[in-house]
Amino acid sequence: MFANRTSQRPPNRRRKRIRTASLAIALVVGATACNAAADTDAADATTATNIAAESVAFTDGDTSSADDADSASGNVALWNSGVIHDIEIEFDQDAYDEMIVTYETTTEKDWISVTVTIDGVTYENAGLRLKGNSSLRTVSTETAQNPEDLHWLIRLDKYEDDQNHQGYNDIVIRSNSTETALNEAVAVELLAEAGLATQEAIATTLTFNGGETELRLAMQHPDQIWEDENFDSETSALYKAESTGDYSYRGDDPDSYIDVFDQEAGDDDLEPLIDFLDFINNTDDATFVSELADRLDVESFATYLAFQDLIDNFDDIDGPGNNSYLHYDYDTGIFTVVNWDLNLAFGTANAADGEGGPGVPGGAFPGGEPPAGGPAGGPGAAPGGAAGGPSFGNNVLVERFMANDEFSQLYDAAVVELTETLFADGTAQAIIDTWVDVLATQDIVDTATIESDANAVLQSIQST
Repeated sequence: MFANRTSQRPPNRRRKRIRTASLAIALVVGATACNAAADTDAADATTATNIAAESVAFTDGDTSSADDADSASGNVALWNSGVIHDIEIEFDQDAYDEMIVTYETTTEKDWISVTVTIDGVTYENAGLRLKGNSSLRTVSTETAQNPEDLHWLIRLDKYEDDQNHQGYNDIVIRSNSTETALNEAVAVELLAEAGLATQEAIATTLTFNGGETELRLAMQHPDQIWEDENFDSETSALYKAESTGDYSYRGDDPDSYIDVFDQEAGDDDLEPLIDFLDFINNTDDATFVSELADRLDVESFATYLAFQDLIDNFDDIDGPGNNSYLHYDYDTGIFTVVNWDLNLAFGTANAADGEGGPGVPGGAFPGGEPPAGGPAGGPGAAPGGAAGGPSFGNNVLVERFMANDEFSQLYDAAVVELTETLFADGTAQAIIDTWVDVLATQDIVDTATIESDANAVLQSIQST
């Protein structure tokens, strides 16, 4: 199944700024092909210099290294992206069926006990549950007969304390509209190159109960272990924005945020988050501008926004899913917006069922319908994403940040810098080539599909 591209995307004023900022940016992006050509061998020179012609060089062979082996278990390191990993899951059919019925009737994501084998190492009594929102919109007792196609969270220590694989407890099996998920794999690596917190990603062959095997992207789950790896905070908290919420202020009662934010790490404490939401929603413009840098890493946020637009990710912090995390450092009092969910990066449409696209009924929303108070605001909604449901392209933090010249200039500067360091210098090309080489070592997805998915990414980059 190839990526479905769509032009029916909501207006994005930030991307309009990219398109009109300067001709120099367009020239820098166009230089990607020339730089790539200089770095390829003679056999692939024509390929690298003709991105528009949709041709990508492929190399077969094992790209693993002895240095990537985990010394404790003797297995390949879990987050070594240079090899195809293997994940096998065994579950009781009755327990699985009951879990699916529960989700179909209530949207609750129950856990079940499973046996998980990762690269030959078996873990009994691990936990498994559905993960995602729009990616689960077609889940039913009928469609769930192919669990290898669904979006999952594996938790090795759900039922067995301290059970982990090379120090990691959680693994997310991502969903994607493409067979390779190459767009998200490339995007998360570029995120790291941009200097932002990211998640490790690996290609896996996924099998349930000895059935069909699918090529799937697995990724780190932002949790306490991930947070400790990505931030130096002595004491911190990590909050996930839920698709059923928004960035509105709903009063000082923590219970009002149950379906809005979920705390993923740190001691249970919503007070810093509530205080931040109060600030971004209720301060006057002068106070917002003068004090925001005391509460938010504004340079990181400008880079985050520029990055999302350069990779054409429709479903970011002000998309329909509110996809983002907020990291809070108690020592500094500073929040950092953290990326999550790049399966729509490079203009890929959310169409796992082969229909629809971002913002189109049957496309981005579970069940084909926007959540209450969604895109149009809905009952009780107000500018800036007030109570009543998630906003859509109208996140109050983004709106107020970009409305200020000083902050928007940070965004513009980040666009220019990232265009140079991610695209013009060949970084993106090298990452794509590496993933292509790795994916070519498996026989589940054919070379033509890998080539098509890779070139879709390259075309999106060129059109930026």
